[in-house]
Amino acid sequence: MSAAEAGGVFHRARGRTLDAFPAGTARPSPREETLARAAEPSAGGTFCSEKESEWKGPFYFILGADPQFGLMKAWSTGDCDNGGDEWEQEIRLTEQAVQAINRLNPKPKFFVLCGDLIHAMPGKPWRTEQTEDLKRVLRTVDSAIPLVLVSGNHDIGNAPTAETVEEFCQTWGDDYFSFWVGGILFLVLNSQFYQNPSQCPSLKQAQDQWLDEQLSIARQRHCQHAIVFQHIPLFLESIEEDDDDYFNLSKPTRKKLADKLIHAGVKVVFSGHYHRNAGGTYQNLDMVVSSAIGCQLGGDPHGLRVVVVTAEKIVHRYYSLDELSEKGIEGDLMDLIKKK
Repeated sequence: MSAAEAGGVFHRARGRTLDAFPAGTARPSPREETLARAAEPSAGGTFCSEKESEWKGPFYFILGADPQFGLMKAWSTGDCDNGGDEWEQEIRLTEQAVQAINRLNPKPKFFVLCGDLIHAMPGKPWRTEQTEDLKRVLRTVDSAIPLVLVSGNHDIGNAPTAETVEEFCQTWGDDYFSFWVGGILFLVLNSQFYQNPSQCPSLKQAQDQWLDEQLSIARQRHCQHAIVFQHIPLFLESIEEDDDDYFNLSKPTRKKLADKLIHAGVKVVFSGHYHRNAGGTYQNLDMVVSSAIGCQLGGDPHGLRVVVVTAEKIVHRYYSLDELSEKGIEGDLMDLIKKK
């Protein structure tokens, strides 16, 4: 079963945009059409409906990362490259996450998964089975809550190729895209192009061009906020920290990208990948690293992040799955959502 056939929850990103929101797509201005063609002629541009381009009040969304079906078994056996032949624990945890999200009232605007959807790398055993099981669980997300799916290194490979990127796009939707919700511009990036684009330099260049044009549109539209989702963090704690070669981007890459985002007014970058909560601030850009739904590599619980967007700020809090299931969102965050 393809993602498109899996039910209404899978509104796959196509043409570098996501049409999962009910307002539809407005006709772009001539200037925006020119920018989109310059960015990527074959993929079109990202244009919001008039409804979604306008700020109408606070809202929230739910962010998860790294369900990574198969890692818990692989990690326990010490064979992360070839292990991972069981993923019942991850199925149960992701089911718990979905059930908790479905019970929330009011409903979140969307549910974003920041990469490493499954553990098996391209070409490895159990990849098809893990994918189908994750689709089955995600089909139970309330149809009124769109899914936003971000590519991770396990989804497209540590050194992605044109073929592995295409496989992801066919299964889950575009590997990078943007969309508007409630006056906010959301940018979804393929962070593997910043980590290791050696096998697909032209794809990396295409994303760079596209991002430049999207950021130009963000500046022109004076959007309320701009927010980025990607799998690998720019940094874990500080823009000046040492290169990790796995859990963060290299110093030159992270600095160049961060400066570009700041210049366009991006407020927050959300990521996963670290399987622990972390983050820091560079100038006025917050880097927020969320721990996993699945395997934990530190002391954090399996969990989800609630992100509230107000006119002035972006407030977020990490909840364990048990906390969110049993108690829901705390009162101070609910008060922010209710403010007009």
